[in-house]
Amino acid sequence: MSWLRSGLFWRTFLLLSILTTVSMASWIGMISAVQRGPQVEQTADLVISVVTITKAALTHSAPELRRELLFELVSNEGIRIFTLESSDAVDPPPDSTLMPEIEAIIKSKLGADTRFSSRVNGTAGFWISFKIDDDSYWLMLERERLEGLTGVQWLGWATVVGALSVVGAALISSLVNLPLARLTAAARAIAQGKKPDRLPEKGSKEIIEANRSFNQMVEDLQQVESDRAVILAGISHDLRTPLTRMQLELEMAKLSNEAREGMQSDIEQMDAIIGQFLDYAKPTEAATFVPVDIGELLQDTAREAERMLDIHVTTHIEEGVHVMGNATDLRRVFNNLVENARRYGKTPGSDFTELDISCRIKPHGLGKRVVIEVQDHGQGVPDDHIELLLKPFTRMDSARGQANGAGLGLAIVERVVLRHNAELQVSNRDGGGLRIALVMALAS
Repeated sequence: MSWLRSGLFWRTFLLLSILTTVSMASWIGMISAVQRGPQVEQTADLVISVVTITKAALTHSAPELRRELLFELVSNEGIRIFTLESSDAVDPPPDSTLMPEIEAIIKSKLGADTRFSSRVNGTAGFWISFKIDDDSYWLMLERERLEGLTGVQWLGWATVVGALSVVGAALISSLVNLPLARLTAAARAIAQGKKPDRLPEKGSKEIIEANRSFNQMVEDLQQVESDRAVILAGISHDLRTPLTRMQLELEMAKLSNEAREGMQSDIEQMDAIIGQFLDYAKPTEAATFVPVDIGELLQDTAREAERMLDIHVTTHIEEGVHVMGNATDLRRVFNNLVENARRYGKTPGSDFTELDISCRIKPHGLGKRVVIEVQDHGQGVPDDHIELLLKPFTRMDSARGQANGAGLGLAIVERVVLRHNAELQVSNRDGGGLRIALVMALAS
């Protein structure tokens, strides 16, 4: 029943259906109550009129014409006259809630000895007795002339009206919830980094105002993104221009090799820090997401890491695993993880980093997820300091060894991972070192 608790359409539909059903049942009950009295009187008057006229016609007609009269009554009026015999097999009157009241009215006019039956000698109909002098007769009417709507007819009519009411409730619910569904879809698209379609500014006054405000907000956000891209490009140029000038001056300066290498290292470190700042500020656009072969991407990352002299890489990567994402941003994530392990995760007692990279499809919740793990064999960090690793400008130098950097590596990783609707897990590895895992959905 989660659909009922969470879906506004279903809530509206159910409420409208209940309201329609209750209203229709009340209306049918009211009609039945109001119609009961007139229907009883109309039926009784009809029976009394038919019996009285038939009795008068038979009494005053010539004996030689009675056979022709009886034939005409059967042919034109559906009325049959039979002699009432004591041996007749007589069934009880029709089983109807109106019958007792009809009997009372008819007996008050035709006599208390008037009899009623629903079947005489096996012939079904509406049978009523009457007398001419000392002779007793049966008058049979076709039951259809006396019955109103039957239970089956009422049920059929109610079913048709109920079905039309349900369709109407569904249509009304759709029309009421359509603007909200559009707004929800557009908001979800923005949350995923996509550009939503412009909402139509039509409908009721409240919907027009809400959609107009949302469209304006989207335009403002797009302008902000555009301005941020321009600002980042300007910052990159302004920050790196002095470095370029320093590089040129260094090449022209007459310095010893040792001094030149030291200054070159400083310039490269400054350039790397600027790159980290820009990577952290750079957004990940969900609109650029495509199916990415994550196994192949990890294999490329592992091959590049193996070219470094101070890293030993072990891989356990499943082939043919695809996720939805931006390949460039995911490559940046894996490179940051490798660089973080190279700087901070050196194996104790050695000058190199042992790095394990794995990628597997594992059960997760009600489905399956891709689990990517990057683990080093270093010292790890205190358990109560793990959350600090993801904060910008934070470096755990006391636990992970001295290193250079701005402390943005894992903050960048977390930002990109969240943009991919994935989960980032950071913990200490069993046996020593740091374990970083990414849990991502399979590409559909």
